Amino acid sequence: MPKITSKEYQLFENFIKSGVVALHESKLKKLKALKLEDIMYRKNMYLFKTKYLQTPEELVRSIMDAFISSSEETTFGNFMEKFAIYISEVLEGGQKSSTKGIDLEINRNGVRHLIDIKSGPNWGNSNQIAKMEDNFKKAAKTMQTSGGNVNAQFINGCCYGTDDNPQKGIYFKLCGQRFWEFLTGDKDFYLKIIEPLGFQAKERSEKFNESFTEKLISFTSIFHKDFIDNERINWSKLIAANSGIKK
Repeated sequence: MPKITSKEYQLFENFIKSGVVALHESKLKKLKALKLEDIMYRKNMYLFKTKYLQTPEELVRSIMDAFISSSEETTFGNFMEKFAIYISEVLEGGQKSSTKGIDLEINRNGVRHLIDIKSGPNWGNSNQIAKMEDNFKKAAKTMQTSGGNVNAQFINGCCYGTDDNPQKGIYFKLCGQRFWEFLTGDKDFYLKIIEPLGFQAKERSEKFNESFTEKLISFTSIFHKDFIDNERINWSKLIAANSGIKK
């Protein structure tokens, strides 16, 4: 297990702060470039009908929130995966893997750890999990045929969440605290990253909310012209625009 120095903690804190600023900037940039059709055609309008949303603003806000939340989760998950790889590179020369389906490789005490990193524990269905297991098996076979008797361990590392039964047959599933401790040797590391993740959160969120309100007003105006008849949402017209055949 590696042991983190104060200098390395500072490196990790700087990585998080820099990454968080980039995330905020990317989020704001995507919002400003957003068009109403971007969210209207990519979300399930049938679902929104079940929410009893009566006004254009209620509906447009709900669609915007869902679209932004989905995009934000994906972007943040990718950032956390990059952070995990960076930690390993700094502490013990781990490296991003070139093997299909493997994100990170760590050589530790004569064992090669091959790691597939996911954002959280509930990331896939049975077919996707089977695919990950198949990637692990193929990686093991490749190592055997490339020469040398390699002692390999396969890990599904999850950046958040918990699973108190980590042994999963041919691989270990390490979630949340277990995963960050595996990477750093520090059982409290998962708590120590909370503070830097909030870097400039207030200022950046206020700026985003201002732009969100401007965009909401603009979208609501467009929506009112296109999908409001007799002061009511024309759901047939809305569903046709979302799911009807386009010539």
